[in-house]
Amino acid sequence: MKYRCKICGYIFDEEKEGKKFSELKEDYTCPMCFVGKMMFAPYEEEPEEVKKSKRIFEHAVLFDEKNLGVAKDDSVCIDCGICKSTCLERCGLNFGEDTSKCLTCGQCIMTCPTGALKPKSEVEKILQAKKEGKILICYTSPAIRVSIGESFGYEPGTFLVGKLIGALRNLGFSYVLDTTFGADLTIMEEANELKERILHQGVFPMFTSCCPAWVKYAETFYPEILDHLSTCKSPIGMEGIMVKEYFARQISVDKEKIYTVAITPCTAKKFEFKREEIAGTDAVITVSELTDWLKKEKMDFQKIEESSFDSLLGEGSGGGTIFGSTGGVCEAALRTLYYFLTGKDYTAENIEFQKVRGYENVKEATVKIDGREIRLAVVHKISAAKKILEDVKNGTSPYHFIEIMNCQGGCIGGGGQPKYPEGMEQTFKEKRIAGLYKRDSETKIKAAYQNPDIKKIYQEFLIEPGSEIAHRYLHTTYKSRR
Repeated sequence: MKYRCKICGYIFDEEKEGKKFSELKEDYTCPMCFVGKMMFAPYEEEPEEVKKSKRIFEHAVLFDEKNLGVAKDDSVCIDCGICKSTCLERCGLNFGEDTSKCLTCGQCIMTCPTGALKPKSEVEKILQAKKEGKILICYTSPAIRVSIGESFGYEPGTFLVGKLIGALRNLGFSYVLDTTFGADLTIMEEANELKERILHQGVFPMFTSCCPAWVKYAETFYPEILDHLSTCKSPIGMEGIMVKEYFARQISVDKEKIYTVAITPCTAKKFEFKREEIAGTDAVITVSELTDWLKKEKMDFQKIEESSFDSLLGEGSGGGTIFGSTGGVCEAALRTLYYFLTGKDYTAENIEFQKVRGYENVKEATVKIDGREIRLAVVHKISAAKKILEDVKNGTSPYHFIEIMNCQGGCIGGGGQPKYPEGMEQTFKEKRIAGLYKRDSETKIKAAYQNPDIKKIYQEFLIEPGSEIAHRYLHTTYKSRR
């Protein structure tokens, strides 16, 4: 009798081992991937003629053409099962043949040893839009400007926003905007939402809603807690709709002539913008797609002339910049919440955030604002969130505000980022995080409410956080996917 590990595919053959599987100790672990005995199942090999008739992937995660974020090249897959073990360890998922449960987070891409897994490219869609005469407008996420250089010989964490913008202009984008502005919009709405829940005894805890993989996970596995999620769209969700509904008017261009592209570290964003509740972005490309595109165009990134973002939806605050790191959304929200509750400017002296920074998978903190204690939790890596989610589901959670990011390290660890050398994952991620916080320390505008461009868009268009028009364009809804 044979037994196969459900995760990596290792076969325990009773005949070869000279021992029955049932006789193994309960603490037995798979010698390949170290999961427990309970992850083995009886196994019967298929006849040789069946094996020869088609290539069978017994150990790899199943992907189909409907997957919006991840593409698989079967010709170079060695069926090692690392993708499956990654999915279990990082996302807590073992969804078998039910591919609809894939979060499209792309963490399997980062650990695939052969390059069989890649972000599903949308570059050809952009080139086609350019041929059709569309005006190309892109917006760049904070996390990519500390990682893009890795593919061109720079040290991880090097902040290269000027060269990034220059490269995008060389590729044919007429306008290059900063998704950090979208992050500030998200914070204005999210901090206001949290304030309203605090003042009017709303539903607690409130979860952040910036990570599309986390949102899909909640909809799929914890639909009972969806009223705990902030209704705010992600920064890219807000940026895209504001380009179509506000920026287009400011530059006197018909929005139908605009083709909007989000440049992100995240493959799950490709899924997010196919949701009917989210509109405004026409295509999403990841850092790895962008670097492949630049190399195909034979651009020498180190020699590219630096440029700057276009105005109107200009650069965001330091708080918007640290969105790319675990704990950054929580910190940015609390900087603005402090102002909303007290009417006073946030300073490093009156509220301290060190406990929500760092690389631990679960971080907790309690801050005091205007005499109120606000309990916080920050989680990065979905599999680490199980207890917190169960407590919320059971009504026993002690927190007021919880940030969850699917990817370890936050967006700087997204599935569309440059891959790191073996054994260097944490080192690369920590350097990327340090690059974002360094930029925050150098930025004079620390919080969303201080951003003059944010003030302008509310004065001219959105009126105030939480207004009817703000809800129409900047908020969303969720649905059970169970």
